[in-house]
Amino acid sequence: MDIRAKQRAVVEALEDIKGRDIVVFNVARQTAYFERVVIASGDSSRQVNALAASVEEKMKALGAKIAGVEGRRNGEWVLVDLGDIVVHIMHPAVRSHYNLEELWGGKEVKLKRANAKGAHAKASRPRRRQ
Repeated sequence: MDIRAKQRAVVEALEDIKGRDIVVFNVARQTAYFERVVIASGDSSRQVNALAASVEEKMKALGAKIAGVEGRRNGEWVLVDLGDIVVHIMHPAVRSHYNLEELWGGKEVKLKRANAKGAHAKASRPRRRQ
């Protein structure tokens, strides 16, 4: 699966469950282990787990492999490893404390949204933390 299609599917899965402050970073030049880091916030442990489950379900439906999922028991920070994309879903306080945007915040990826007819809409900036 193309990395752009995969990252778009991850963002859509997060938006379906009302994930907030979703950002995508291209980290291909920072590490050889993966190409993208996606960071999103959920307001409760239940929502954080639901966001992770949504990403897992969408990726499995598209035939992508899930390398691993960590943090479900606690629910404050769940990491979904998709191989070439690593998804961090956190409570806002945990996200603020660890500040992964500073660590991985190289080049932010602009996503193209598909419209209802299958054509691509204009590129839009991912949601930023406020």
